Amino acid sequence: MSNLPPLNTETIWAILNEEIDDAIVNKLVWYYLGYRYDETTGQWDTSKVLAEWRDEYPEPPNFIENRPPTVKLTRSIPAENKQLLKEKLGFKGYKIGEFGPRQTRRATAANWLLSYMEHNSKSE
Repeated sequence: MSNLPPLNTETIWAILNEEIDDAIVNKLVWYYLGYRYDETTGQWDTSKVLAEWRDEYPEPPNFIENRPPTVKLTRSIPAENKQLLKEKLGFKGYKIGEFGPRQTRRATAANWLLSYMEHNSKSE
């Protein structure tokens, strides 16, 4: 997962604008949740993954295709960061009739990543 795009607002916008493949969106979230793939063993290393994720998802879930892990992702965003896409980026959301579950899940991933950025910029 070393060829991931940098975690910045340009990447968040690229997720929202569907300029980044779903697989890369998943890999970004997996990476920042702490999942690492060990090429030598062919196994996922979850030693850096919080127990609440590791216990339920010993292998990283597909956030774009599956609703349950996306719901968990949404719930893991602190309340004060739920509106970051709108507050920090001015994202107005998708227009009615122009989005479906896939876009909604991508927006959730983007918001989670933006929340991660916000949290980690404060702790540095």
